[in-house]
Amino acid sequence: MICGEDLEGLVPAVSFPSARGLRQGGGVSEPSTSGGAPERAAGAVPAVSGERRERHPGGPERESLADILGGRRGAVDATLPPVAFVLGWLLADSSIGWGAAAAIAVSVVVGVFRLLRREKVRAVLISLAAVSVAALIAVRTGRPEDFFLPQLLLNVASALVWAVSILVRWPLLGVVVGAVLGQRTRWRRDPDLLRAYARASWVWVLGQYTLRVVVFGALWWSGHVVALGTARVLLSWPLVAATLAVSGAVVYRTLPAGHPGPRHPRVPGDGPTERSTDNAAGTTEVRRASDEAR
Repeated sequence: MICGEDLEGLVPAVSFPSARGLRQGGGVSEPSTSGGAPERAAGAVPAVSGERRERHPGGPERESLADILGGRRGAVDATLPPVAFVLGWLLADSSIGWGAAAAIAVSVVVGVFRLLRREKVRAVLISLAAVSVAALIAVRTGRPEDFFLPQLLLNVASALVWAVSILVRWPLLGVVVGAVLGQRTRWRRDPDLLRAYARASWVWVLGQYTLRVVVFGALWWSGHVVALGTARVLLSWPLVAATLAVSGAVVYRTLPAGHPGPRHPRVPGDGPTERSTDNAAGTTEVRRASDEAR
């Protein structure tokens, strides 16, 4: 669901303040007097390739949550097999077999393109397996709406897991963002960031997974196959984009004034040297992950 794909131009700039442009200790980014590029703040993490930043008048630069997490291309790819199933089912006079064959064929084609984009083979195989299982369920039960049953159950499970993660004070939004930024569990030692991630994670529980469960469940129960296919598209990337924007806004509004943002957790007792060392380690992990992805 969440991957480091390019989101430029698709998600509103609901964003986080970054450490660049903020005076903390001695590190601040200043314009070069010789007309060259600005110098980087001491200890600041270099920007990830392709990330979008905005400078708001009178405030620090802000980095959108969508830039950190991504997800557009994977979400769009995931909607193609369900659309193919509905089209095949309709064009073949309500034949579940033809609909299933169309979904699997499109999934294979999408998988080939993903491999050409050098995505991980395991992720491609998991996606193909998920479509094949959904197709098999529909063929075995003789109910075309059952093609969407795995998606419904997956969202039920996701809503429960995300809710439990908040209650046990390990909000999954923090786990995901921390992993992407190479922070491991350092973010959790920042009380402000932990609170912000917990509140923002409820947006994913209620605004994404629970909404999908309600819509998919009602349409599946009533057997509206075409409506299920339409909802599968509308509640994919458009909903993910809205969830990223709203949860980003919640994190930003929850953090106190002067907080450097998700890239730079404020851990009580940390000094400038330790923060700089941690930033360097995070940068190394992000670069290593980028190299592995290539």
